[in-house]
Amino acid sequence: MHRPLRVLPLIELAVLAIMLVAPLALNRRPELITLITNIVILSLLAISFDLCWGFSGIMTFGQALFFGVPGYVIALVGRDLGVSQIWLTLPLAMIVGLLFGFVVALFLLLGRRPTPIFIALGTLTGSYAAERLVSGWQYVGAGNGLSAIKLLQIGSYEFVEGTEFYSLACISLLVVYLGARALVRSQLGLVLAGMRQNEERLDFFGYRVQVFKVLVFSLAGMISGLAGALYSYHQGFIGPGNMGPGLSTQAVIYCLFGGSGTLIGPVIGTAVIEILTYVLADIESIRQFWPVFLGLLLLGTIMFQPSGILGIAVSTRERIGSYGLRRKGARQQG
Repeated sequence: MHRPLRVLPLIELAVLAIMLVAPLALNRRPELITLITNIVILSLLAISFDLCWGFSGIMTFGQALFFGVPGYVIALVGRDLGVSQIWLTLPLAMIVGLLFGFVVALFLLLGRRPTPIFIALGTLTGSYAAERLVSGWQYVGAGNGLSAIKLLQIGSYEFVEGTEFYSLACISLLVVYLGARALVRSQLGLVLAGMRQNEERLDFFGYRVQVFKVLVFSLAGMISGLAGALYSYHQGFIGPGNMGPGLSTQAVIYCLFGGSGTLIGPVIGTAVIEILTYVLADIESIRQFWPVFLGLLLLGTIMFQPSGILGIAVSTRERIGSYGLRRKGARQQG
């Protein structure tokens, strides 16, 4: 039987090629190097949300919480302890994101079976509460945030803004992407797909669904923590808005716009939205109205293309999997 062409691997290779060529093409435009570095870092945040919602059916509106808290932690470690070595601070941020995600997941996901609305509002409330807390806490800079963060180091070498930091961000994204790709295509990935499609049936077969939800939620927190640390070092700043509902909503939009449940969709969604934001905000005649244009574009995509822009080229079977379909078809032929 003829197997349909898989489009996602081709798109992944195309995105990888663009990432490799981009710094060479933009070498004389340092502000654009900064832009694409931000895109790569925010793509990590979008992927963490995709693991929760696109693959596991966990709607979280507080993903920035696990982005901002580790960002503050590594900023404080640099300010108070003078430590910014990559081998210590990036793993520290990932551990903080993992543990913080685990604690939040224990509260929201274990015990009685929570509804999607409960999880969404719980994470949103946590994100808003954290933003308000740090806004009034002088030790962490209150509303001004923490600036002049020490540069990320390997030995005596410092990662400054530019091609070097972009390369580090790309390596981080590639490692996380490959790890997430292996996860969702493993046996655990089948369980996540079952949770997304029919949680009650999976529970009936004896799977402890809530435990798996805590696991994937914690792993998503770890990825967000890495993104938060890289963002803090790259921007030299971390503030209350980096853990609030605003950034959490951006992560949702990145994922839904690009195409949830694909991993590469959130990366593309982040790139398109951030580039459009950069271009539209720079046009004098529409500078005051560009958020409206961008909002209408996003609304139209969600209304008329719910599977995101990747859904135009990628079939539903390839996007969400075809578990059992091939075997069922083989039995019918036999």
